[in-house]
Amino acid sequence: MLSAFKTTYENLITRHPKGVLVFVALLTIAAAFGLPRFKIDASADSLTLEADEALDYYREIAERYASGDFLVVTYRSRQGDLFDDASLNTLRQLRNELAQVEGVESVQTILDVPLLYSPKPQIAELADGIRTLSTPGTDKTQARQEFLSSPIYRDLILSPDGQTTALLVNLELDRRGLELVRERDSLRRQRDSEGLSEAEAARLEEVSALYLQHRTEQDIVSRERVEVVRGIIASYEGKAELFLGGVSMITADMIAFIKSDLVVFGAGILLFIIATLLIIFRQVRWVLLPLSTCIVTAVIMLGFLSWLDWRLTVISANFVALLLIITLAITIHLSVRYRELAAQSPDWDRRRLALEAVRFMAKPCLYTALTTIVAFASLVVSGIRPVIDFGWMMTMGVALALVLSFLIIPAVLMLLPKRTEGISQDNSHAFTLLFSRFAERRRALVLAVAAIAAVVGGVGATQLKVENRFIDYFDSSTEIYQGMLVIDRRLGGTVTLDIILDKPEVEEPAFEGEEDPFGMDAEEGSTEEDPFAAEDPFAADDPFATESETVEPSYWFTVGGLAKIEQLHDFLERQPEIGKVQSLATLYKVARDLNGGPLNDFELAVARSGLPAEINEVLVEPYLSIEHNQARITLRAMETDPNLRRDELIQRIYDYAHDEMGIAPENIRQTGLLVLYNNMLQSLFKSQILTLGAVFVGILLMFLVLFRSLSIAIIALIPNMLAAAVVLGGMGLAGIPLDMMTITIAAITVGIGVDHAIHYLYRFRSEFAKDGDYLATMHRSHATIGRAMFYTAITIIAGFSILALSKFVPSIYFGLLTALAMSAALLGSLTLLPLLLLIFKPLRAPEAPGKPELAGEGLAGA
Repeated sequence: MLSAFKTTYENLITRHPKGVLVFVALLTIAAAFGLPRFKIDASADSLTLEADEALDYYREIAERYASGDFLVVTYRSRQGDLFDDASLNTLRQLRNELAQVEGVESVQTILDVPLLYSPKPQIAELADGIRTLSTPGTDKTQARQEFLSSPIYRDLILSPDGQTTALLVNLELDRRGLELVRERDSLRRQRDSEGLSEAEAARLEEVSALYLQHRTEQDIVSRERVEVVRGIIASYEGKAELFLGGVSMITADMIAFIKSDLVVFGAGILLFIIATLLIIFRQVRWVLLPLSTCIVTAVIMLGFLSWLDWRLTVISANFVALLLIITLAITIHLSVRYRELAAQSPDWDRRRLALEAVRFMAKPCLYTALTTIVAFASLVVSGIRPVIDFGWMMTMGVALALVLSFLIIPAVLMLLPKRTEGISQDNSHAFTLLFSRFAERRRALVLAVAAIAAVVGGVGATQLKVENRFIDYFDSSTEIYQGMLVIDRRLGGTVTLDIILDKPEVEEPAFEGEEDPFGMDAEEGSTEEDPFAAEDPFAADDPFATESETVEPSYWFTVGGLAKIEQLHDFLERQPEIGKVQSLATLYKVARDLNGGPLNDFELAVARSGLPAEINEVLVEPYLSIEHNQARITLRAMETDPNLRRDELIQRIYDYAHDEMGIAPENIRQTGLLVLYNNMLQSLFKSQILTLGAVFVGILLMFLVLFRSLSIAIIALIPNMLAAAVVLGGMGLAGIPLDMMTITIAAITVGIGVDHAIHYLYRFRSEFAKDGDYLATMHRSHATIGRAMFYTAITIIAGFSILALSKFVPSIYFGLLTALAMSAALLGSLTLLPLLLLIFKPLRAPEAPGKPELAGEGLAGA
């Protein structure tokens, strides 16, 4: 079968080169028509684990408490004091314009929120109406003091200096999207645990398509809304200093960064490829041929992904750059081999030259592609959706690059007239021979440097951490960075965390040692009619009242329930990483203050019934679910705090609730963006171990198949393991945390770096067959395949270094770390690898010309 395939391929290339190129051209055109459908996904789904139950719970809580997405606009007046009439009028105009934006449910500002201390009313007076800063006659000085010191607004709506305020732009909750995604995830879980019927499988496919379509539409609407809001803000630049924040704004900007990097750095890498090829080959055909192959590969792959509606994410955004580099490496190896043969045998015709180049490079290129595929395919064990997608994209892309390179280059060479002038002028082998001489003469130094690098890398790897600051993903000049800084430092934090408390099985008495005389037995109920239930003058106005609720109020609106919430609330406020905390305890503190002392259960029930809608909307509805007898505490973590350790903070809260407050584990859960992001980060260590383990095992097996020798397989793997250790150790020592971008570096290092080892060993074995002289073989290998290795590595290093100019910090890390990895892999393959071959001598002297043998086993057929 293999022989038949080889014959078919050679006949196709030599007899029908035009047909091959026409087929590739048509395929490219068909793929190009799909490019307008190309999309980038930076949604929450692309930043979470593949099967995270916390994500389902997060969506459930968001729907239960109607806590949709929001935008935050920070406002600092340029017209004088914030509370001057001119400044407040400008703020009012801005609020009114933002409220008219499509998809905005409400805008909350210092002008609208209820004032309870300006002046302080009695509880009974709350039903008569609520004063706001917009109410005529409101004392602005008292209002300012209330915003700065009241438990409701402190660190929330006004900065400590009283000059920066926030407009909270509440967006409509996407209930349709929540319904679709929850149904999809439910069916997925059922599929994985129990299996699906035919009808259920069809529904899963249908609802997945509906959700993807809906999310696409909502993403477009969200980005357009952000641009409208930005336009409104821009018109006020002369009157106020304004910054925009919020998840949808960050998503929109991340997509813009990714698109910019794709265009700018994709073009930059292409230009560098052109310059590199001109320096290497100094002939137009050897520039256009590899370049056109790279472009065709990228267009077909992107078109294919676009037709499948398979979207790039923050992680896979570098997919195009990697694909260009890998394709270029294959084309350079083919081109260099063709030119070597043309220089050695100028009398050969173009058919023989093309076929011999293909025959010699087929096996090493196939195995380098396979090992690279193994490295990228290993990413699918990460459990992180964008990392999984990136692994599959690169797997398909590498396979496509191999096929197209071996179709386009020989087919074009069959059509172009043979040219040998200029080929023998390439003297770059003189440079690569410096490495072989260094390995020969400085053996102890090479081994010592390798040993030191391994030790330092190992020590540095133990210092790797997954905690990072999301704000550090962005350049300090970006609006995201500046906006997050203002919100974090002046307005109570950025990253949300919700603590959900469920009613305990056994309620505790409100007062230690005695029962609350006004309390109600929630477990057993009362056989006597409540004398207050029928006559409650406020019952009809209670927005939460139900038939049963007039008899049995919520546990969390009793003295005992509120005391628990307040205890946990106060603990949270004492944590240095936490900014603003909000819960029912806020209302409880205010009610005590207005009442002049504690309230009992009856007074609380009457007070809650009499709360006006404005108070309910701000201080009750977001923190209490009557239906589920559940309370919610919301807080915002200080993302700019260098000591923020998300996992430690989450565990600290659980420990306090369990150990100090006696809350049963099943009655408390944490959710929010902080939890989702932390879950993803905490999976990275496990993923890194699994990924690297899968890579090394897979590549070791590939080496065993290719070389049929355990000793050679281990020798080939050592330089690549060392390169991975250098990168991971360097990250640890430099304090660069593992995140979704940097987790792929080690796999990429081994996947691409191992190509050098395969090409070098394959050529070394071929050269060794000539005379059985290890030293001479090393120098010849450096002078031949060493050049191609050097060309490809330098192109990769410089190409990815261009990413250092990005404003998206993960792209900068990705570029520089990949460049470091390739530098380490190149040096290892040109110094340590040949030295290990010289020391251990795994090849036997050939018994017959052209037939080398491995120590202990022949190489025939390898």
